[in-house]
Amino acid sequence: MKEELLERFLRYAAVTSQSNAKAGTVPSSPGQRRLAELLASELGKLGFQKIEISEYSVLTAFLPGNLPDNSAVPTVGWVAHLDTVDAGLSPDVHPQVIRGYQGGDICLNAEKDLWMRTAEHPEVEDYIGDDLVVTDGTSVLGADNKSAIANVMTAFTRIVKENRPHGNIYLAFVPDEEIGLCGAKKMDFSKFPVDFAYTIDCCALGEVVYQTFNAGGATISIKGVTAHPMSSKGVLVNPTLIATDFVQMMDRTATPECTEGTEGFIWVNSIVSSPARATVSIKIRDHNRAKYEEKKATIARAVEYLKTRYPRAVIELTMSDVYGNIEDALTDENRASIDMLYRALEIEGVQPKTIAMRGGTDGSYISTQGIITPNYFTGALNFHSSCEFMPLSAVEKSTQVTLALVDLIAGTKH
Repeated sequence: MKEELLERFLRYAAVTSQSNAKAGTVPSSPGQRRLAELLASELGKLGFQKIEISEYSVLTAFLPGNLPDNSAVPTVGWVAHLDTVDAGLSPDVHPQVIRGYQGGDICLNAEKDLWMRTAEHPEVEDYIGDDLVVTDGTSVLGADNKSAIANVMTAFTRIVKENRPHGNIYLAFVPDEEIGLCGAKKMDFSKFPVDFAYTIDCCALGEVVYQTFNAGGATISIKGVTAHPMSSKGVLVNPTLIATDFVQMMDRTATPECTEGTEGFIWVNSIVSSPARATVSIKIRDHNRAKYEEKKATIARAVEYLKTRYPRAVIELTMSDVYGNIEDALTDENRASIDMLYRALEIEGVQPKTIAMRGGTDGSYISTQGIITPNYFTGALNFHSSCEFMPLSAVEKSTQVTLALVDLIAGTKH
């Protein structure tokens, strides 16, 4: 299985599909549609039905169950995203395979003298003796999320070829997860009519996620009053200073660099200003819904104060929710999806590591649409960096978990 996973990953990684937050379209890059088309072709050859690529490059496909009574078992979906992250590096990925890693620093690029140092990334030495896929130091690896795509395609190729018992299954491959779950938000759920679903995204061996941030964004637009310094007194209204006044009103102990675990934050991640205008961009995050709403209220109160303090400025606030906490959608009725995930890990001998993700997955949005969608590990590490790497043994374990879930759902394992 390892070699099939590797071959598929290298094929998918060769399709440049970095998302572009500035594009203003879904998909935000043409490579994502090319990858969707490649996967659609492969699924067609496997006998999947209802294969569709939407105008937004959301690929959905259906594998009819082969059980005597498919309605007796849940209809389940798997979701993976097509895009890779823009980390300020090259969009083109050139993976390298290290057979039987022997430990120590890894030279990623001799010409450019780029290394993955164990002093900075000691986790790599947990995989001594394993085959690793690494970058050439100039880009991310793209295992986020092409290792998941390889997982799903390998698993369901085996299921079809072995005529393995299974219920009705849907797959969805979505664009632009990395820039706000844009693809998941463009899904037509009539084409993904499942009882529950799974995402496979990020995370080291054994990691399970069903707690994510509630996430939102805010933008403060400030229009000041310009004036020449010789006649500015009582006239000039400096939008840059208003923006910095807002920042000073926020709690400096509740920012990303000061928080961990399930602690939320308000992150002023950019101020763009000129003598006439300023724009403040803010990210809002909290696992607790009530605390998340209070953070939004804190921002709104601060803006109202600024409007009072600077009546001649035009200050406008816009806020929007980006995704929710998967756990908020969890009920006694749908918890079986998570229970089966832990059972699948047990069957495959994988020690579970439950984490409250300081971020989100496509499942963070899909779960708000009434489809509980927990996440499990790809097995790759150091996402969003040039030191991203993929131990093939961990990716194989993730794929075995996918197969075990299919068996559990079909009732052939307990």
